[in-house]
Amino acid sequence: MSKKIKAAVSHHELEVAELRADRELAVEYLKAAMESLDDPDDRAAGLLALRTVAEAYGGLGAVAAEAGISRESLYRTLSANGNPTLKTLLAVLKVVGMKLSVEPDQHVAA
Repeated sequence: MSKKIKAAVSHHELEVAELRADRELAVEYLKAAMESLDDPDDRAAGLLALRTVAEAYGGLGAVAAEAGISRESLYRTLSANGNPTLKTLLAVLKVVGMKLSVEPDQHVAA
């Protein structure tokens, strides 16, 4: 009798599926990760999170096309060493149905 073996699914694939299925989770995930953009030593986390959200909401190729960016450029921009322009950041966020917002820093005295 042969036992059926379940195919392994990567953590990344599960993460993309969860973000695709739960929009509120995707927003909170990206909000938390975007805080890392303030820290040059941890900037990669925010860029990779935006890349993961882009993968969840259409894939990098489709997001790039809709944002008016080449796929190769978007891959490079949303890599650990990427440095997106504000125009690119806003375009990608718009395609995935999100926008940039500003809130006060809790650590700064008024």
